[in-house]
Order: sequence, then C-alpha cells, then structure tokens
Amino acid sequence: MKELIEYIAKALVDHPEEVRVSEIEGEKTSVIELAVAKDDLGKVIGKQGRTAKAIRTILTAASTKLNKRSVLEIVE
Repeated sequence: MKELIEYIAKALVDHPEEVRVSEIEGEKTSVIELAVAKDDLGKVIGKQGRTAKAIRTILTAASTKLNKRSVLEIVE
C-alpha cells in the first residue's frame, strides 16, 4: 500500500523528491501518512478534496483485496 500511495503522489507533485510516505500497521487497519512539499499540498488535495478522495478510493479498493482497512492521512 505504501508503494502505491508513493507512486501516485510522485506523479502528481512538482517536487517528487520531497514525497514522504510512512505506514503504521495494526492487526486489521493500517494508517498511511503522506507528507509533501508545502507548494504541492494543493495538488495532492485537489479542488474541494476531489484528488484526495480519489486516492483514498483507490487505497480502499486495493486494501479490500488484502482483507485489511487502510486510512490515508495527508500531513502538512
């Protein structure tokens, strides 16, 4: 899951070298934290949060296949 989010985020931003993804795993739930450069924060969130919602939808679909639950947190 971590690699998936990292791949998507790097494709969206202007500074892909500043993309940081960390994963905190539990038994059934994992929290994925995404940190990007301040300039790129708007690109990851998108207008009215549409891009962030789309990323979360992809993450949910991929994690359902693994019988897990994943939550995406976008960190400033």
